[in-house]
Amino acid sequence: MNTRVCAGVLRCALPALVTAAAQAGQARAADADELAKKLSNPVAALISVPLQFNHDDGYANGGRRTTLNIQPVAPFSLSTDWNVISRTILPVAYQKDVIPGTDQAGIGDITQSFFFSPKETGPSGVVWGIGPAILVPTGTDDLGADTWGAGPTVVLLKQDAGWTYGALMNHIADVAGTGSRRQDISSTFLQPFLSRAYSGGRTLAFNIESTYDWKASQWTVPLNISYSKVTRLGSQMISYQAGVRAYLDAPDGGPDWGVRFVVTLLYPK
Repeated sequence: MNTRVCAGVLRCALPALVTAAAQAGQARAADADELAKKLSNPVAALISVPLQFNHDDGYANGGRRTTLNIQPVAPFSLSTDWNVISRTILPVAYQKDVIPGTDQAGIGDITQSFFFSPKETGPSGVVWGIGPAILVPTGTDDLGADTWGAGPTVVLLKQDAGWTYGALMNHIADVAGTGSRRQDISSTFLQPFLSRAYSGGRTLAFNIESTYDWKASQWTVPLNISYSKVTRLGSQMISYQAGVRAYLDAPDGGPDWGVRFVVTLLYPK
């Protein structure tokens, strides 16, 4: 093939290659934006495995706590109109001087939630889910309540023009357990959340993961601010998140501040 022919082929092929690359990049950005939107929705039809690292500091006596929450989320189709979304939280923790003069390491109690949610958003654009929350006594080394717990859970949210706002709530009370370390539990978790999506799969999020202990008449109220980005690592879609936390209220001797890092493996259909 002579030089003129090669040049002609390149002149014809180059625009097509540039266009194809641009279209592929736009498709990847659109995929990232859509996945970021779904990640802001606790009852989205998306399989994900968040690995959430938390470090809390500022306890009395120099105490600190580090927790890795393993939080797989899986939707299941019940019918043409309904999904059930399984959300599991398995904490793996190490803490020192949270209980003064001691340290503990192991796993905590599993919180298992099931949300029954309509597949289609209603005319108002509100997304909702409701179901049971179950506390499973898997805790070791004084990191659990040594009792089964159960109660209702509900989530309500709306997504519009890049904004997601809503709240998630559950209430868990102890229902069974005979161990010597069994704790009486009556706890309400309330999480209002607000996030803003940006192009490229980026999200700025705010939430308050408040808990009210009815037995102790005590609030724990951490405010979280985080930034995340959805991207591709090889063939795997993934989200990275980093954030900071300030405690607006906590039990006497409780933490003052914390940090959070999350890596979420995403498995879109």
